[in-house]
Amino acid sequence: MDKDKKSIEELSAEAAELRRKLTYHAERYYVYDSPEISDYDYDMMYARLLHIETEHPELTTPDSPTQRVGGKALDKFEKVTHSVKMNSLSDVFSYGEIDEFLQRVSQTVKDAEFSVEPKIDGLSVSLRYENGIFVQGATRGDGSEGEDVTQNLKTVYSIPLSLKKPLNLTVRGEVYMPREVFEDINAKREQAGQALMANPRNAAAGSLRQLDSKITAERKLDIFVFNFQEGDIYTDGSSPEYHSETLDTLSSLGFKVLEDRIVAKSFDEITAHIERLGAMRDSLSYDIDGVVIKINKLSDRVVLGEGTNTPKWAVAYKFPPEEKETRLEDVTIAVGRTGVLTPTAVLSPVRLAGTTVSRATLHNIEFIRERDIRIGDTVIVRKAGDIIPEVVRAVSEKRDGSETEFNMPTVCPSCKGPVVRDDGDGAAVRCTNSSCPAQLSRSIEHFASKGAMNIDGLGPQIVDLLLDAGLIRNVADLYSLKAEDVEKLDRMGKKSASNLIEAIENSKSAGLERLIYALGIRNIGEVAAATLAKRFGTLENCFDATLEELCELSDFGEITARNVVDYFASEQNRELCTRLCEAGLVTKAVAKQASSGLEGLTFVITGTLPTMSRDEASALIKTNGGKVSGSVSGKTDYLVAGEAAGSKLTKAQQLGVRIISEADLLAMLS
Repeated sequence: MDKDKKSIEELSAEAAELRRKLTYHAERYYVYDSPEISDYDYDMMYARLLHIETEHPELTTPDSPTQRVGGKALDKFEKVTHSVKMNSLSDVFSYGEIDEFLQRVSQTVKDAEFSVEPKIDGLSVSLRYENGIFVQGATRGDGSEGEDVTQNLKTVYSIPLSLKKPLNLTVRGEVYMPREVFEDINAKREQAGQALMANPRNAAAGSLRQLDSKITAERKLDIFVFNFQEGDIYTDGSSPEYHSETLDTLSSLGFKVLEDRIVAKSFDEITAHIERLGAMRDSLSYDIDGVVIKINKLSDRVVLGEGTNTPKWAVAYKFPPEEKETRLEDVTIAVGRTGVLTPTAVLSPVRLAGTTVSRATLHNIEFIRERDIRIGDTVIVRKAGDIIPEVVRAVSEKRDGSETEFNMPTVCPSCKGPVVRDDGDGAAVRCTNSSCPAQLSRSIEHFASKGAMNIDGLGPQIVDLLLDAGLIRNVADLYSLKAEDVEKLDRMGKKSASNLIEAIENSKSAGLERLIYALGIRNIGEVAAATLAKRFGTLENCFDATLEELCELSDFGEITARNVVDYFASEQNRELCTRLCEAGLVTKAVAKQASSGLEGLTFVITGTLPTMSRDEASALIKTNGGKVSGSVSGKTDYLVAGEAAGSKLTKAQQLGVRIISEADLLAMLS
């Protein structure tokens, strides 16, 4: 019988069988890494099922493999209140702290045993099933409330859309981006002239929060399920006794669970497994940033209870910053937007904290001299805060005599103009040519950056194209650009040019605070720019600000004040600012709302917030009289923590800074 001549009943039966086979083979491939059929055979079955469901939409089911490709783009993510709070874990950083945790547990629970598991470096989510069908997935958010990312999670092939039994349950897992996928995406982005993703964790978080699930599907995310939250895990309604038992059962239901885990009873067993996991980090296809140690018996967890934000029955041991040996092949010089020449190490590529590193900062000549770093040295490198690669030291005992000392250039590598030691910073070497092409390029990039005028699409490659074509000579020229001129540039085209011009036009309403920051005045960051805007009200008023007036401002010292005076004393800079005013940019401070109790309070924001970007939360705090800092210190009053909060959360906990959620912040303003 011709396939297309089948009755609706026969087609329904065929579709059901295809779904069963496709689900089975997807599990073999994505969960157990043990495929039983070829990709071609799988694709043929998938194509047949898609044909049936396209011709007969009524035969499509929620758990069909065809529902993983991504659907209609959303306008926003809806909020989800977690029925079981998704707490974070207390971090420990030494074996001594692990021993202290075990001692505390032993005071309440005798002869406790622990599940010791890798800590996946990703994004925590909950998955809810009704009658065995996946119905909702949500981000952790602030632990109490997250975002509904169900459609995006359906694109993760290792998440079963239907379980092997019709159970009602909720589980928790960690979504991550495999290393191989991350490297491939970054290679393609680099080839296309796009900004690179920082690390797999950030890439996974950004991918999962895409409003268009088709984009998420392209990112090939994966997941490990690590906890049974609530519901029925057995069809007879009985309850599990041990955490390790729940993981084994979840695996049998079709979930991908952690394999490199043990049940241990002693300090020695726990630390031995930590050593084992640390040694195998490089060989894993995913990133881990530590090891979780949690009570295995579920009734013991109830006895120990929960703290305000963290359970008392578990801790997360964080690996120390990963350090690797590699060779310093060369030292190059980058010229920044203020003319500072920064030496950069060119390294033999080495895998470090989730990415392949081939370059690292050397800061300045004093840094190089203090550590006696030479070209050709074997050096130790690490990532500061797991983000910025840096050279820690040279391994001098491995020298063979071929190494050479590095000296700072006497002329700028970009414009060949003279360079001088900076009076304000004896370690800095600065190009004195205000027309230096490298400074110009960096200053325009800064002007367009997210924290400044936020001109989407105006990255380094486009800036260079515009400069090389003679279409711009400074940031004011951006507002005279025409789409027909831009579309003639390489890799642009009509649509890209139109989008860029629209983004430039939209930036005019960024506001005075952002504009002052965007000008790139030395030592004037976002907080100082906001202070200037509040004090002087308009850009024109800043022209005549005196040194005495500026020194009276909060957090302004004489050097910062002098930099502001010198900037606006320059005829070239005043002319630039006048042109920006004439182009229609907002150069007056917007009247602020009355303070709502945040006056005099300093906030730090970290992680991914449920409903706002960090920029939006920062603007909200400033509008209501508070200050926003980029780092946690003893002067910090509140840390606003969202999903995937990192080292700032840890430091806040150590300093006793009050930690609040986005909801808490909004409550303070209500």
